[in-house]
Amino acid sequence: MPVRRAAAKSPSLRIATFNLNGVRSRLGHLLAWLKRERPDIACLQELKAPDASFPVDAIRDAGYGAVWQGQTSWNGVAILARGAEPVEICRGLPGAAQDKQSRYLEAAAHGVIVGCVYLPNGNPQPGPKFDYKLAWFDRLEAHLRPRLDADAPVIIAGDFNVVPTDEDIYDPKNWRRDALLQPQSRERWRRLLDQGWLDALQARHPGERIYTFWDYFRQHWQRDAGLRIDHLLLNRHAAPMLRDAGVDRWVRGLPQASDHAPVWIELQRVRARARTRKR
Repeated sequence: MPVRRAAAKSPSLRIATFNLNGVRSRLGHLLAWLKRERPDIACLQELKAPDASFPVDAIRDAGYGAVWQGQTSWNGVAILARGAEPVEICRGLPGAAQDKQSRYLEAAAHGVIVGCVYLPNGNPQPGPKFDYKLAWFDRLEAHLRPRLDADAPVIIAGDFNVVPTDEDIYDPKNWRRDALLQPQSRERWRRLLDQGWLDALQARHPGERIYTFWDYFRQHWQRDAGLRIDHLLLNRHAAPMLRDAGVDRWVRGLPQASDHAPVWIELQRVRARARTRKR
């Protein structure tokens, strides 16, 4: 079934990231969000569905093309493009052939390159899950380094499972042992920024407390006791194009919602197609 082409383009390009916490159980939420907010590109994480169960027909009926990498019960990432078919560039993060977890997908659409990230949680720590988190982070850093100075806009979006600073969490003292706040996790995040990547949400709202995740326990959503772990990073080509950034908090308030809310940026739309080379 062909994708329904988008209507006239706006002068800006909206790119969003959304950890669904289950694409089949929250398909209605996804479709409602796509209809209301109309992101031009949407990066999805934690599909928790194999490839064959990805609801591509419903997504195409909503006007979006898609590429995805599923996994039974866990993980899974997808990239959607409104009125267009994303062109896949990279499936899976290079550097560990034995790693079968579905956590990284890269594609081109609407003149930009997007990488969709679902970084490992790492709990409990210390232990093998935390070691895997750090090793995966190192592989991501190596993969992104040449993309920083690409001659096309590159946006890396997703659930990074890292709280960058104590200002990005409602109560850091109760989370000190969590993998999201460990010094090693934060150090790797800083290394990405030190490469030259722009943290879009922080850049647009310096000094503000903005959350993207609210745990299901102890009325964290009702108390606005949140964390900022969903991020969009812009390379040097994309950074000057940034116009705005925010969080679609209304999605988190829906019945039986994901514990994440969509995070978005708006870029000045580029006219030329991003040049890509299939890996």
